Amino acid sequence: MKSLLFVYNADSSLFNQIGDLIHKTISPKTYQCNLCGLTYSGISMKSGWKDFINSLPIKAVFLHKDEFLKQYPNMQNTNFPIAFTKQNNNLVELISTQEINQAKSLEELEKLILEKTLRF
Repeated sequence: MKSLLFVYNADSSLFNQIGDLIHKTISPKTYQCNLCGLTYSGISMKSGWKDFINSLPIKAVFLHKDEFLKQYPNMQNTNFPIAFTKQNNNLVELISTQEINQAKSLEELEKLILEKTLRF
């Protein structure tokens, strides 16, 4: 079964999450994870994003980069954030770091995901 795999450009530790929250709040323009910045409000996922993800005909999974690299150690040279399609543990890039970082709004990101997922 195919799924979407989104990988944040952030680590999963509590210390890093607190630091990320402070950085996003104080200086959002210099925050290193546009995927996090667009889809999270404070410490929780935006409800519109959650509704969008739940409406997709394909399951979506989210990992922090440290979790991703632990599961896929051969992907050390990957840039983040990024989105893949995943089938039987095989990953194919769906949305590049550059594409995610160019999205200026949640709506732009959602449109990009819909355009890309319509292909399969």
